[in-house]
Amino acid sequence: MLTVTGCSRLIMFNTVVPKDEGARRIIHDAVFAPGPRGRIDIYAPTRPETGGLRPVIVFLYGGSWRSGTKDGYGFVGRALAARGFLVAIPDYRLVPEVRYPAFVEDGAAAVRWVRTHAAEWGGDPDRLVLVGHSAGAYNAAMLAYDPRWLGPDRGAIRGFAGLAGPYDFDPFDGPIASAAFLGAGEARATQPVTHVAPGAPPALLATGDKDTTVRPANSESLAARLSAVGTSATLRRYPAVGHVGILTAIAQPWRGRAPVLDDVATFAGQVTARPDSPATSESAILP
Repeated sequence: MLTVTGCSRLIMFNTVVPKDEGARRIIHDAVFAPGPRGRIDIYAPTRPETGGLRPVIVFLYGGSWRSGTKDGYGFVGRALAARGFLVAIPDYRLVPEVRYPAFVEDGAAAVRWVRTHAAEWGGDPDRLVLVGHSAGAYNAAMLAYDPRWLGPDRGAIRGFAGLAGPYDFDPFDGPIASAAFLGAGEARATQPVTHVAPGAPPALLATGDKDTTVRPANSESLAARLSAVGTSATLRRYPAVGHVGILTAIAQPWRGRAPVLDDVATFAGQVTARPDSPATSESAILP
């Protein structure tokens, strides 16, 4: 997962990488929770929406639960907004200030805030897709599959797209997980795979076969569990792509390395399609 140094490099990367046309940041540093980490940015398409409210993506970034800032992910927000989504990117509290479950609770607070305010910017509060990378994919998966965090707001989650996420990784024998989950109690209760049940939101689980930071077996395990309860789970394994590469492939200059943006946007469009849309047929989820 991204280290503090990696986080700094990503901010620089976000500064210099070409930005997608057709999207802009419309809200910067809105407050969704107390404290300096309770801030959120909103990105929207520049073209007007003629078919009603837009579907909404909430993107949660990674950083080993100990680093990261939304200011390094404008390229993600603009890329997805340019595909027609209202996109929210929140910060959340980090280790060592907090440990599990605080970062999941912050994600839940952000989702509730987005549901309250999405319509103000043309977003549909009842058509949300959670997207995350690395530790952020873990946070998003817990929100999607463990009903403790969102309560009735979980009904608005139409799908989950995880990029290189850890979903089945106990025991906590490494320094990163040990620090983030110290004192968490029953380890299995912290794992997204534990909470999958019938009726769970469909998933796109993307991983790179060169990822040695979060092993592809995590995505395979969650996909198998979702399939076992009858939920659609599409597993994408990109050749020659590593842990950070799956994220930077969203940026314009590197989209030829893996169709990450296309896959996420297609999935999000399908799971948020309105009932009268052809994309709601049983064959609609990514082949």
